[in-house]
Amino acid sequence: MGQTNVTSWRDFVFLGFSSSGELQLLLFALFLSLYLVTLTSNVFIIIAIRLDSHLHTPMYLFLSFLSFSETCYTLGIIPRMLSGLAGGDQAISYVGCAAQMFFSASWACTNCFLLAAMGFDRYVAICAPLHYASRMNPTLCAQLVITSFLTGYLFGLGMTLVIFHLSFCSSHEIQHFFCDTPPVLSLACGDTGPSELKIFILSLLVLLVSFFFITISYAYILAAILRIPSAEGQKKAFSTCASHLTVVIIHYGCASFVYLRPKASYSLEIDQLIAMTYTVVTPLLNPIVYSLRNRAVQTALRNAFRGRLLGKG
Repeated sequence: MGQTNVTSWRDFVFLGFSSSGELQLLLFALFLSLYLVTLTSNVFIIIAIRLDSHLHTPMYLFLSFLSFSETCYTLGIIPRMLSGLAGGDQAISYVGCAAQMFFSASWACTNCFLLAAMGFDRYVAICAPLHYASRMNPTLCAQLVITSFLTGYLFGLGMTLVIFHLSFCSSHEIQHFFCDTPPVLSLACGDTGPSELKIFILSLLVLLVSFFFITISYAYILAAILRIPSAEGQKKAFSTCASHLTVVIIHYGCASFVYLRPKASYSLEIDQLIAMTYTVVTPLLNPIVYSLRNRAVQTALRNAFRGRLLGKG
């Protein structure tokens, strides 16, 4: 039988919330509120770190780039999702779908490598505090950030090329609210086994390589904490890593569930729930658990607002 290539279609169509019915407006209000809080929080964190010289340290440098990466990630997905929930056009062009997949995958991969860099920063801070300033110098920090972004974009490009070299037939309806790799891959016809394996290997490399460095960092951190004689000292040392660990568990848990499963086990309802977690909830949790609970960031935000108000006055 002949195959119809997707390039003969004008659009893909999202069906992610088509069964929600009357709940769509409620979901729109909920996701819009969460998105505005997420966007505002991450932007404020970037501004606060930029303006406050006390926050010009490696930890907050990585934090600002993580907030920037999360902001870009959500900008590529959530406004389009909100438009669909509000009754807008649910169609997306072939090129638009490829672009959305490339940028969302790139930013997601970049987040993994930034989290690994942040784990290394915590390792140096706890295991070699006297050498922290010399080891985490501006040159090394810049190299870690640039490597995280470049590597993320390379993996994102690889995943997108694998998917969009396939032929698509019988349906152009995406059972999802954005062009993620699993739902678009499920539309491909013919033998998708080799492509599925390539996506699995690329996803595995991103998750395993970054998580490996995080695990090694925390193995040394744990050993260093256990050598601290006082319980209070151990608690204080661990508290500097608690927020990072929380974000790592959520981020890698969701990503592993979505991208390291065989195609046959995809479930629309479960996949959408997990996708909403890492596209809406996780970017909101980052500033809450990693920054907004941090007294230094809170002080910087208050100073920034106070300075702005005085400037207007």
